[in-house]
Amino acid sequence: MTESISAGVIGLGSMGMGVARSLRRAGIETWGCDVVDTRRSELEEIGGHWATSPWELGKNVDVAIVLVVNAEQTRSVLFADAGAAESMAADSVLIASATVPAADAVAIGQDLADRGIHMIDGPVSGGAVGANAGELSIMASGPDIAFDLAQPVLDVIAKKVYRLGTAHGIGASVKTINQLLAGVHIAAACEAMALGVRAGVDPHTLYEVISNSAGASWMFNNRVPHILDGDYAPKSAVDIFVKDLGIVLETGKRHTFPLPLTAAAHQQFLAAAAAGLGREDDSAVIKVFQKLAGIELPEGPEGPEGKDG
Repeated sequence: MTESISAGVIGLGSMGMGVARSLRRAGIETWGCDVVDTRRSELEEIGGHWATSPWELGKNVDVAIVLVVNAEQTRSVLFADAGAAESMAADSVLIASATVPAADAVAIGQDLADRGIHMIDGPVSGGAVGANAGELSIMASGPDIAFDLAQPVLDVIAKKVYRLGTAHGIGASVKTINQLLAGVHIAAACEAMALGVRAGVDPHTLYEVISNSAGASWMFNNRVPHILDGDYAPKSAVDIFVKDLGIVLETGKRHTFPLPLTAAAHQQFLAAAAAGLGREDDSAVIKVFQKLAGIELPEGPEGPEGKDG
């Protein structure tokens, strides 16, 4: 069945390229496009087809996956000049995987439905590692027909697809809650490691103990090794959590719901971005404490700024 369906990935960053790799491993004809032309060679090396625009991609695929940063970029690649929605066939499927407010997911789904295109509101979790392994978690909502048509693609890119309902916006809401926890956990992990270093504890020893103790979290175990390696090449950047926690706070405002922990974590990411760390890995939040308290952090092989310079 995988040979009879074609898929496209709009946005070939670390997540999007991983999804493209998973699709190609399964033998699915795969198209991709990105504003960074240098990603063309990597896509073609795995047997994918490069599209010069979202419009060209849309006309060649049955299922398109959008893995861009936000709602504005999603709308642009779909509805702007040379957008994918202008060329996708009726009864094709669009999987919208950017982290966006629920209201935007609803509006984009309706605009696509008006064109005869089915949408899965499907933000993802699992990072670049999960994308490359075909083991993403997808928090998905949308009409049953969209899931039926996209099933061969979902089967190869995801370890788990959570079908949360038929209405768009539910997937986006669940992703918002996930990002609340993820952002708070990263900020807490960085704060804890920084305090440990200031108190004179060896950071490698501290990680070993905490990662096997009750204070650990998935984010602690995943992000602290970046700090220990002095490697701040972005797997997920500080700027992403400035945006995502901003969505969480706006959601709380809309529902008149207090979010004190989210607000504190958001301020830490904003501080990191203001210090010029926005494009570094989100674990670079620890550098805020380095600047404030003068703590020494492990250095990467290329110096104090880590492998990404």
